[in-house]
Amino acid sequence: MLASTSSSSAVDMIKARTYDVFLSFRGEDTRDGFLSHLYNDLCRKTIETFIDSEKLRRGDEIPKALLTAIQGSRVSVIVFSKDYASSSWCLDELVKIMDCNKCVVPVFYGVDPSDVRKQSGSFADAFAKHEENFKHELERVKSWRSALTAAANLSGWDSQVTQPDSILVDKIVKDIVNKLNCGTSSANLEGLVGIERRMQKVLSLFQDEIPDFRKLGI
Repeated sequence: MLASTSSSSAVDMIKARTYDVFLSFRGEDTRDGFLSHLYNDLCRKTIETFIDSEKLRRGDEIPKALLTAIQGSRVSVIVFSKDYASSSWCLDELVKIMDCNKCVVPVFYGVDPSDVRKQSGSFADAFAKHEENFKHELERVKSWRSALTAAANLSGWDSQVTQPDSILVDKIVKDIVNKLNCGTSSANLEGLVGIERRMQKVLSLFQDEIPDFRKLGI
């Protein structure tokens, strides 16, 4: 979803939909370049992708609509760029993504993964400011550090290794497609005891009746 005509209509659209992919990024770094190419390529693959509009980014707290989009997305792609950590908004978003315990694909765009993991380099500069500006909310700052470390420890993509951007975008999109295709229905059936076993039983019945049977959508 691209920028909508009003913030209220954006909220309504988010509430009405779920997404395959949620994109987390620092707009000033990537929105008009790498990020737009990634988003457009995902759309060409008919992958439902959430990209926030600037109209949603008002105030200091993440709006409920954005949290809903995070919770309702199957995969979150986090684009770590030079100034990602300078945004408390991005960091709060990251914490929420990691708390959801869903599939996360980190992309290190123009930054060393170790700087993200250890909060060094430009990330160290950002946190020096955060610890001053949020000296009365140090637990919040601590949660940002923990989320960065956890995300950077995941398997992801490094723009300094995979070049140029066109190839990087292509590989990321293929990775996302594979992850979406490999997802099982059980992720959406949490709390239904024994449902996977019953589904397998149904599948086996169809396989016995139809020799060329490959997949049943439930």
